[in-house]
Amino acid sequence: MTHALVKRHPRALVKRHPRALSKRRPRAGGGPVSVLLAALALLANVAAAAPSKTPSPTHPLLGIWVLHLPDLNCAETYHFRGDGSTLVKSAQEVGESEFTVSEQPSANGYYRMDDKVVKDNGKPDCSGNVTKVGERATNYLRFHPSGTRFVMCRGESMQACIGPFERVPGEGI
Repeated sequence: MTHALVKRHPRALVKRHPRALSKRRPRAGGGPVSVLLAALALLANVAAAAPSKTPSPTHPLLGIWVLHLPDLNCAETYHFRGDGSTLVKSAQEVGESEFTVSEQPSANGYYRMDDKVVKDNGKPDCSGNVTKVGERATNYLRFHPSGTRFVMCRGESMQACIGPFERVPGEGI
């Protein structure tokens, strides 16, 4: 599952490392109750921003998408399922991954997607590479207003993206 822009499959566009949390001091005069309330508010904000375990049934990512790779005379098919799994077909490769995706786009219009490869048949993808089970990636998806296309990016910008992935009507690969 490879594109000329990346050395690995699109799910591995980026391997992000968690950022260290900044150290914060409680305000002067804040007792244990105010510290507890602040901690609860912080946890609520983190939970709201985190991708859910499974996407809602109306999430724009769900369904079958094709990424055409004309330079390689090949195409990759992705079936994003409602249970948070993905079935991928790329040349001889067939693989599965588990993903989480944010329910709403960010202020910049991108959905964050975290992905982990859980199964692979060990055969080469469109670029001749073999995907390793256990590979993880975080990417950002930007949908066309029509809902029929999206690009997958390394970050929340259009500077390092692949696509378009195009929606395919149907129920399976």
